[in-house]
Amino acid sequence: MRLPVLALALCAVSACAPPAQVSKNRGADETGVGFGTPGGRLMATAPSGAPSLAQDFMDLTFAMESGRSLASFSRFEGPVTVALSGDVPATAAADLAALIGRLRQEAGIDISPTTGAATITVEFTSRSDLRRLAPQAACFVVPNVSSLAEYRRQRGSDSVDWALVTRRDQAAIFIPSDTSPQEVRDCLHEELAQALGPLNDLYRLSDSVFNDDNFQSVLTGFDMQILRMTYSPALASGMTPAEVAARIGAAGTVPAQATPAAWIDAIETALGRKGTLSARRAAADRALAIAAGAGWQDSRAAFSWFAVGRLAAGSDPERAFQAFDRAAALYAGLPGGEVQMAHVDMQLAAMALAGGFADQAARLADRAIPVVRAHQNAALLATLMLIKAEALDRLGDSVGAAALRLDSEPWARYGFGPDSVVKARAQDIAAVADRASKG
Repeated sequence: MRLPVLALALCAVSACAPPAQVSKNRGADETGVGFGTPGGRLMATAPSGAPSLAQDFMDLTFAMESGRSLASFSRFEGPVTVALSGDVPATAAADLAALIGRLRQEAGIDISPTTGAATITVEFTSRSDLRRLAPQAACFVVPNVSSLAEYRRQRGSDSVDWALVTRRDQAAIFIPSDTSPQEVRDCLHEELAQALGPLNDLYRLSDSVFNDDNFQSVLTGFDMQILRMTYSPALASGMTPAEVAARIGAAGTVPAQATPAAWIDAIETALGRKGTLSARRAAADRALAIAAGAGWQDSRAAFSWFAVGRLAAGSDPERAFQAFDRAAALYAGLPGGEVQMAHVDMQLAAMALAGGFADQAARLADRAIPVVRAHQNAALLATLMLIKAEALDRLGDSVGAAALRLDSEPWARYGFGPDSVVKARAQDIAAVADRASKG
């Protein structure tokens, strides 16, 4: 299930406190802007003491996001077809084709697009329709149905209970049609991955879309390894956890430390929509205390520091800087952590712009832009480009600033959607720079 997205990249520049999720991006649109496949990034070596790939597979495969355990292994047996239906956005077909190409090449899955009846149907409808069925989700996947109408009829029955599925024969993915192209694409990546494979998310994973921090926008090399394992000839639907563990070399391994519900509640409160700013700050401090008490040095500890920094950025720059520094130091040692470090750089660049340090803002943006481009996050890329453009204006390079704003427009449309939203984001960033020049 994809949780709702509220441009995390914009909180520092708009002085808000958005939720934990990094916004999802879209596919090639009428402007001709699209993303090539990231090319099979290999999973980095796990830090010393981290759970093994086999243990990660077990923890992802035999539990759901709710914490409910699964008694048997399930997957599709045989070729998989995927069809689009409903109010299909213009960018969706190209994004799906690129994703299917990666799944075939990198995960070795026999999957192809089709029209009409399919193994997996991706239905697009309005966000309001989906919120009535799943208020906390931006998009989600359901077993044993092929349409939203069918899901409405069977909702609450055993047939749509993932915990009772022992072999996958059919599934439907539901995605809002009235959202940004980037969110459409990101929903396709996460929900198709969950339709095919693991149903769980783990906050400890730094290089995966199977993580509710949503830093990773598209399937990573680690995710492709997990999906390749899911469709290994050594496994079959209906196997027990013990049988799967024996086949993948996880027998006898000690289960990884579960993430406490108290930490999850604290981090979701800190970076959620509800509650006062002081309450959210207190929640971030609780998350950090839990992480410290558990001795974590993984993405959960880094994310705790990131949350503290995010919420302190508008009122306590010194503490925010210290928190971001600690987060970056942890992310630097984690697989896939370069994209998280780019998010930190964006926050610091916005703070530098607000403080009147235009040269620092430009340098931070320059450091993050290549990383963000490689990780295909158009919304974050456009934000960084706009921050740098404002910095160039303050440094007297109005020509360079104008050119950069022009270059950012297609990325912003891909990342944010309608021109009205793009304009609002640009105005937020300009307002930060204006306040600095007036102060």
